Amino acid sequence: MDRIQLDYTHILADSIGAPHGLDEQSLMALAAPSMAALAAVQARRTTDLRWLDLPHQDEMLDEIVAYAASVRGQFENVVVLGIGGSALGPRALHTALNSPYHDSQPPADLPRLHVLDNVDPDWIGEFLAHVDPHTCLFNVISKSGSTAETMSQFLIFQKVLIEALGQEEHKRHVVVTTDGSHGVLRPIVEEEGYASFVVPEGVGGRFSVLSPVGLLSAALVGIDIRGLAAGAADMDARCKQAPFEENPALVYAAIQWLMQSEGDKNIAVTFAYSQRLRDLADWYAQLLAESIGKRLSRDGQEVFVGPTPVRAVGVTDQHSQVQLYAEGPADKWFTFLSVENSDHTITIPKAYSDRDALAYLGGRTLNDLFEAEREGTRIALTEAGRPSVDVIFPKVNAATVGQYLYMMELAVAVMGEHYGVDAFDQPGVEAGKIAAYALMGRSGFEERRQEIEASSGTTAKRI
Repeated sequence: MDRIQLDYTHILADSIGAPHGLDEQSLMALAAPSMAALAAVQARRTTDLRWLDLPHQDEMLDEIVAYAASVRGQFENVVVLGIGGSALGPRALHTALNSPYHDSQPPADLPRLHVLDNVDPDWIGEFLAHVDPHTCLFNVISKSGSTAETMSQFLIFQKVLIEALGQEEHKRHVVVTTDGSHGVLRPIVEEEGYASFVVPEGVGGRFSVLSPVGLLSAALVGIDIRGLAAGAADMDARCKQAPFEENPALVYAAIQWLMQSEGDKNIAVTFAYSQRLRDLADWYAQLLAESIGKRLSRDGQEVFVGPTPVRAVGVTDQHSQVQLYAEGPADKWFTFLSVENSDHTITIPKAYSDRDALAYLGGRTLNDLFEAEREGTRIALTEAGRPSVDVIFPKVNAATVGQYLYMMELAVAVMGEHYGVDAFDQPGVEAGKIAAYALMGRSGFEERRQEIEASSGTTAKRI
């Protein structure tokens, strides 16, 4: 199996100099705390952190593969109704592992994938206006079944399907991913007779990509989910066994902690030098922000910690962001996602040999140019004293993507130990949800609505 690698050469002071580079002794001083943090995370593997064991759930994989095979060729479109981890994971897998033109010209018998992770009425309205519900399989994803965005979409599309297809036939066009026994959706599944999959206990939304939340839609659009699981299982074994200095998840977590705590680097930029990996950066942004961005420490002290994740895409953002990165505030560190072997080799034609600005390109490949652009950016940042690491993919395939997903999930879990916060709750998100419930008139939230109305007397200032 191809293995991804973490190269942290250019995070160290030996490469980029002081004051922005890490002293290697400082990094290695975190070896013992990192191993203790890993042990603390692993101790919860069979209780509330069961996402750690998802790569080894063969029965789950069998069920998903069997369902995908049973509906193959029946639908032109798979429509994911979900938000947050229920959307970012499915989209990242699709864009990483299928052709970027899959949805324009799907392979035989495979559907397009639409991820409707917003309730913008114009977006949903345009979908209703342009996509025939007869052609769609709707995958409703909500563990609790109380996610307002997802459930409002479900109610809308359920009504559209029933009106178009009838009560009985519409059921074939819905598959639900939710809690196995609790929540709002499970009894609806049983009443309606919808096909369904379970979000296991101990699997939070942002750690759910290797569960049916991410794998079901992936299988439906032709992705090798067994390969994803195998890659993740390989990374699991690698990180459980390796000492700190050979453990990519632990080293990455330690670097993030040191970059912020000692280096005042409050912004973590994921720079994807691969069009296919760009949405993995979006997936990671939620994982990092929602896990580590916390007001309170685990002992209840106000700490207001957490890095700000930013996504960039090479080479596109060399022309929109690198000026800031190289010469702006030294408050950022960078993770390059690099690919050693592309699926395609494209030669640049030789022409205009008398014009220096073009002649050097002739006979080289886009592969050469893409690599030179990436290395040029890294060199520019290194010479400017800006720290970076490389996550190197030998190829972009199911196994390497599975490794990356698991590595980053484990790294973020360990970061929570370094930062002293609960990496698995999201009270800030819940506060916004509660306010929205109150404003929409949900039963049980009347007191919160009164509080909001009482505090809304400020005179608006608009020009």
